[in-house]
Amino acid sequence: MPFPGGLWWLLCCRQGFTLLRRDYGEADREADGEAEEEEASFELRAQGDQGSLEVNLSQPTRSSSGSERSLLVAEEMRSLIVEKGPGPVEDDPDALVKGWLQREVRGGVKTPWIRPRKYWFVLTPDSLDYYSSNEKGARRLGSLVLTSLCSVLWPDKQTYKETGYWNVTVFGRKHCYRLYTEHLNEAVHWVCAVQKVIDSKVPVQTPTQLLMRDVEEHCSSPEVLEQIYRCNPILRYTSSPLYAPLLPFPYGSLDQSAPSPCSYTTLRDEAVKLFNSLQQLESERDPVPLMQGVLQTCLDLPPLVDEIYCQLVKQTTEPPAPGGQGDLHYWQLLTCMSCTFLPSPPVLRFLHFHLDRTESRFPASEMAKYACFIREALGKTKGRECVPSLEEILVLMRRQEMICTVHCPGAPACSVAISSHTTAEEVAQELVSRLGLSQSPNLFALYEQSRRREQPVGSTTLLADVLTRFENLAGEEREQDPPCRLCFKHYGFLDTDNVPRDSLEFALLFEQAHEMVLRGYVPTSEDTLQTLAALRLQSLNSDFSTHAPFPRLEELFPPHVLHARLPAPRRRPPTKCRGARLRAGLLAGGLWGQALAKQRAERDQRLRGRLREEGASTMAAIVEKWKLLQGMGRPEAMAAYVALVREWPGFGSTLFDVDLRAVSPRQGGDGGQPWQRAALTPLSPQSPVGARPQRLWLGIGAKAVSLYKPGEPEPLDSFCYGRIASFGASDSSTFRLSVEDRDLLFETSQVDEIAQLLNTYLTTAGARRPPRPQEPATSPPDRTAPPQGLCPAAGPWQHRPPVGSFHS
Repeated sequence: MPFPGGLWWLLCCRQGFTLLRRDYGEADREADGEAEEEEASFELRAQGDQGSLEVNLSQPTRSSSGSERSLLVAEEMRSLIVEKGPGPVEDDPDALVKGWLQREVRGGVKTPWIRPRKYWFVLTPDSLDYYSSNEKGARRLGSLVLTSLCSVLWPDKQTYKETGYWNVTVFGRKHCYRLYTEHLNEAVHWVCAVQKVIDSKVPVQTPTQLLMRDVEEHCSSPEVLEQIYRCNPILRYTSSPLYAPLLPFPYGSLDQSAPSPCSYTTLRDEAVKLFNSLQQLESERDPVPLMQGVLQTCLDLPPLVDEIYCQLVKQTTEPPAPGGQGDLHYWQLLTCMSCTFLPSPPVLRFLHFHLDRTESRFPASEMAKYACFIREALGKTKGRECVPSLEEILVLMRRQEMICTVHCPGAPACSVAISSHTTAEEVAQELVSRLGLSQSPNLFALYEQSRRREQPVGSTTLLADVLTRFENLAGEEREQDPPCRLCFKHYGFLDTDNVPRDSLEFALLFEQAHEMVLRGYVPTSEDTLQTLAALRLQSLNSDFSTHAPFPRLEELFPPHVLHARLPAPRRRPPTKCRGARLRAGLLAGGLWGQALAKQRAERDQRLRGRLREEGASTMAAIVEKWKLLQGMGRPEAMAAYVALVREWPGFGSTLFDVDLRAVSPRQGGDGGQPWQRAALTPLSPQSPVGARPQRLWLGIGAKAVSLYKPGEPEPLDSFCYGRIASFGASDSSTFRLSVEDRDLLFETSQVDEIAQLLNTYLTTAGARRPPRPQEPATSPPDRTAPPQGLCPAAGPWQHRPPVGSFHS
C-alpha cells in the first residue's frame, strides 16, 4: 500500500532523500552549513604566517555558487581539517572523544512522546563531526571546525529542569551545536574535551591585524606604505556595510545565562552593529546622543574598545570628502574615545601612526587639530567610571574645557575650568590657593551634595565622571528635589581654635557647624538650639525687622526635635488567635477597611496640625531671642554661634551613624573568642550574647576616635590613635576596629569613607610628629604612658558648661 502524500513528504523532510545524485532534506542543510562554516574561516589566518598580506575585500562575499565556494576555500581548508572519507568510524585514530548525543531536543517534559534524534559525534584535534551512525561507511552529516575563537558553554541546570537533558553548546562562527545528554558526567566530559582542543589552537589573526603589523614594520618606507593602503581597501573608508568585525572575537556568548540590562548579543554582532551606527554619524544633524550610545556600549563591553578604534581609523583614512561634516563627526567621536578609553598597545601604535599620517597629509586642517588633541588626550587617559555627559561631548567636539561650578558655604560659588582628566584633588588645591587657605592647617575637599546624602569625592576621582552622575540623577529625580552639586568644605579639623574670625575659613567653619546642628549631630538642650537659631538669624539679617526675609524653620532649627514632641502612634499587640487574624483580614478588605483608612487619614491630619502648632511656638521663641541680640554685628553673631557649638567636646570630629554589632576580646592578635553582641556601656569585652546591635555615633577626630550614644554629649569610650592596633573593612558593610584588648565590629554603609578619613588623620599626624632620637633603653617601657605625639586616653568631660549650654 503506497504511503499517503502528506506522510511521504513528512518523511522526506525529516530523513532527506536523493534525486539525480543530489541529497536533499536535513542532510543537505547540514552539508550546506558545513560549506558555509568552511567559507567563514577563509578570512582568518594563523599567527605564524609571514610576509605581507593583500586583501581585496573589506568583508566576505555574501553569495556564491557551490563550485566557486569550493574552489575558493579548498587550499585554505586543507591545512585546517583533514578530509574524511567513508570508513570505519570507530577505528579513527584521530578521535579524541566519541559517543551518542542528541543534536536537538524536540520534546521534553511537556511533550515526552516526541523523541530527540541521536547522532554519533566524534571529536578530533581539528573539528567536531557527527555521523548518521557509528557503522562502517556512515555518512558525515556535519562538521564544526574548531579554532581558538570557538567557545563552549557548561551544562545549564535550568535546561535540565525544563527538558530533562543536560546541554552542551559549542559555538562556531555561523553555527552552534546544541548537544544534549541524559547524564551530567558525560556532558562535563564533552565540555572539558572540547575546551582542551580550543585551548590548544594557535591564536588566529584577522587581515586587519596582519596589515597593522605590516604598516608598523614599513612605517619608514613611504612607497611601501602607499602600496599597502592602495592594495588593501580594508584599511580605507567604505560606504558599504561591514559583515564581520575587524578584530577577532570569540564565537557566541560566554555568559548568555547572565541577565543583561541592555540586551547585548554576541561581541561579533555588536561590533557589526556599532559600525552601522558609525555610518549613521555622517548624516546625523545632532550626533551627540548617538556618540554617547557608542561610548556606553564600549563601557559595557570593554573588548569592543579596540574594535571601535580600528573602525574609526578605517573611516577617517582617505574619506571621499576630507574635512566634511561626516568626516569631522568621525574625528569628534575619536576625540571622545581618546578621553574615555585607552586602547591596547598594538592598536595604540597603529592609532599614533594614523594621527601622524593625517597631520602630515593635511597640515593646519581641522583633522590635524583633532589629531593633535587626541594625541595629548591619550597621554592622560587612565580609564573612566562613566561615559562623558552630553555637555562634555559638546565641549570635546569643540576641543575646549568644561566649566565646573563649585559651591562654597558662606562664600560665592567658584567656576573652575576642567578637562576630562581633571581630578578632585587638583580642583581642591586650586580652590585652596584661590580662596587664600594655603596657610590653614586644616584639610579641605570636594563633596557631592544631593537630597539623599553628602559624601566626599575621592582625591583621584575624575570630576567629569561626577558630572555625568549628576546628569543621570537629574533625569531620575523629581522636579521639587534640589539638583546635585559640588561643594567645597572642611574635610579634617586639625586646629579650630586659631582660625581668624575675619577670614573666609571662619565663614566655612560657621556654615559647617550650622549643618551639624540641623542634622542633629550636636547634642544639646532645646533652649540652646533656639539660641543658635537666633544667632543664625542675626548673622543673616542683622537686627530684627518685620520686613526682613525669614527663612523656613527647618533651615534654622533641627526638624527631629519637633517630631520628637509628637506622641508616638499606638501599636496594637498582634493577635495570636488564627481565627481572629482571619476575621480581621476579611473585615479590613470591606467596609471596615475603608473606616480604618479614614481613621488613619484623620490621625495624620491631626499630627500635621500638631506639628504646625509646635513649629509656630518654636519660631515665636526664636524670634524673642532674636530681638535680644539687638546691635550685635554679623561677625560677632558668627563667633558666638561657633563658640557655643565648640563647647561640645566632640566638635571637630566627623560623625558617622553606625551599629555596634559585636565586641570581642583580643588574644595574641591572631584571634579571640567567638564574636559577642555588644550591649554594655561603657564598652567592654564581656558583653552578653544575643543582644541587639547598638546604634551609636562614631566620631573620628584629629587626636582620637570616640563612640557616642546619639543625643548624649559624653562619649561612651574614646581611643587615641596610639591605642588602635588596626582597622579595616571586613566586608562592604562591616568596619572592624581593633583597640588593644578588644575588637569592635560596626555595621555601616560608609565603610570606605571611615577608613579613608582614618588614614588621612594618621598620615597627617605622622607628618607633624617630630622624629624622636634613638636612645638605648635603660628601663622597661611604661605600658601605661601613651606614645609621644599622640593624645592620652580620653576620660569623661570635666568642663562644666554654663547654663543653657551643652550640660543636660
